[in-house]
Amino acid sequence: MTYDDAQAWHAAEEFGMTIYYVFLLKKGPTWTPDATPEVEALQAEHLANLRRLGEEGKLVLNGPLLDSFQLSGEIRGIGVLKAKSLAEAQAWISTDPMVKVGRLIFELHTWMVGKGVLP
Repeated sequence: MTYDDAQAWHAAEEFGMTIYYVFLLKKGPTWTPDATPEVEALQAEHLANLRRLGEEGKLVLNGPLLDSFQLSGEIRGIGVLKAKSLAEAQAWISTDPMVKVGRLIFELHTWMVGKGVLP
């Protein structure tokens, strides 16, 4: 079976709901626990990219998972995008500098939410 984004949007509309896209940021193949100047610069770029997406109205909310950080878990953070399609959401999260270098990877899910619950 193949996922059909248009069908998901249609179903959401039938239920009086809407679609958002939830992403999980996970450790990628180049992730290390090291706090080098390069990693700190990359983190600053990562945060700037998230701020930009928020300012553009694309990123509704996001943040790190503190329990996962404390336990050095695989999932580093989560977020919610307000996009017109799964492909658009994938393109936006792919702009993350951490994703570009493989320090983080993302898992993206279509989420049906009641209209008016989120901005």
